[in-house]
Amino acid sequence: MKKRNIPLHWRIIMGLIAGIIYSFVSIHFGWNKFTLDWIDPFGVIFIRLLKFIAVPLVLFSIISGVSTLPDPAKLGRMGAKTLGMYLFTTITAVGLGLLLANLFQPGEFIAKEQRIKNRIKYEIWAEQTPGVGVLDGQNYRAKPEYAAFAGEAAIQMEKEQGNETVESRKAAAESFKNAGPLQFFVDMVPDNIFASLSDSKSMLQVIFFALFFGIVTMFLPKESMKPVLDVINGANEVFLKMVEWIMEAAPFFVFALMSGVLAKMAKTPAEAVEIFKGLLTYSLTLLAGLALLVAVFYPGLILLLVRKISYSSFFKRISPAQFLAFSTSSSAATLPVSMECVRDNLGVSKNVTNFVLPIGATVNMDGTALYQAVAVVFLAQLHLIDLTLSQQLTIVLTATLASIGSAAVPSAGLIMMIIVLQSVGLNPAWIAIIFPVDRILDMCRTVANVTSDITVATIIAHSEGELEYREQG
Repeated sequence: MKKRNIPLHWRIIMGLIAGIIYSFVSIHFGWNKFTLDWIDPFGVIFIRLLKFIAVPLVLFSIISGVSTLPDPAKLGRMGAKTLGMYLFTTITAVGLGLLLANLFQPGEFIAKEQRIKNRIKYEIWAEQTPGVGVLDGQNYRAKPEYAAFAGEAAIQMEKEQGNETVESRKAAAESFKNAGPLQFFVDMVPDNIFASLSDSKSMLQVIFFALFFGIVTMFLPKESMKPVLDVINGANEVFLKMVEWIMEAAPFFVFALMSGVLAKMAKTPAEAVEIFKGLLTYSLTLLAGLALLVAVFYPGLILLLVRKISYSSFFKRISPAQFLAFSTSSSAATLPVSMECVRDNLGVSKNVTNFVLPIGATVNMDGTALYQAVAVVFLAQLHLIDLTLSQQLTIVLTATLASIGSAAVPSAGLIMMIIVLQSVGLNPAWIAIIFPVDRILDMCRTVANVTSDITVATIIAHSEGELEYREQG
């Protein structure tokens, strides 16, 4: 009798659901320590396996893809299309985030008394911070009916300023913000490629080196380059096979990841529920935006520009990458599987896959950009601040640039959020307000990031005549 294999995406879904169910059982019976000691480490191992593969895979994939292009003109054309599409999807994501935040006004659902306290804290902070003023010019502290809130607001301010996690992220954001206008390009060039290869946060430097290496091979005789490219292509195949083997165990690893995520967040089921209740309107607004991106905007682009791929088939073929993105919260860790889905399931050529996806995993963060737009407007509403049109346009520009600079690792968007808050004169310490739900929402944001990368790669391949899509029987 022929053995029936359950498709990988269904096995990953089963592992995901099992992990969530187990985590609530674990929290209920007080098994958190057992979960964190004996199950969560396998989730950490999974992410490490994918990350250690991601850097050499990016290196060898880009060199292989660039070196086999027929001429440099094609590289320039494909590069321009790729960056143009990534910029378009990011700006769309930010615009959608602002539209939803202004339409649903999630901050308005919080109790008025709490918002007044928040407003007074904001005014105290604005008064104490050099170079910052109250944006709308109003003074709630001067109103007699709100005088009772001033003392409590001052105490809460002190607690917020002592938050070590916030302070560490503020320091990282300050370093990023104080860099010169060309620092981004300086950081792209490695001073030691071996050091860059050993650090997953230096992915841009690896991409720069791989592009440079691949372009140089295009100008050298094919005969002399053949041994070098054979080694590179062979190494690339080895890392792809590693991904294949690791993915066979992905359902168990995903189960371990999900079990550990919730075990770290709460000690009782009630606590796990409460974490989300307090920020429910913000979470729902953000999730609505991400759902529109993933379920409407990206497949809409595929249907409009590619046409040959149906709505259901698109999601069926990329679902392993989406579920993995949700589990790991890391575009970089998901990259090997994204490449496999794009190349083997959608029929995108190796050249386009190896060029477009590694760049996308590093600079294309649509989910992060949308999140920053929604979160900044929500936090402003929470403090009774009405942002003007020019301030919201500043958010569009800053969030777009910040998402490009955001590392492809869990919760890196929080650091970029500080920069966006500061760009419109708001308190960066407010990121502490959205900490409780950030981990789960980060998982959803990563799904949007990865889906965007895959969508752009498919569109670029179609425009270059390098999409060999076949219906599956």
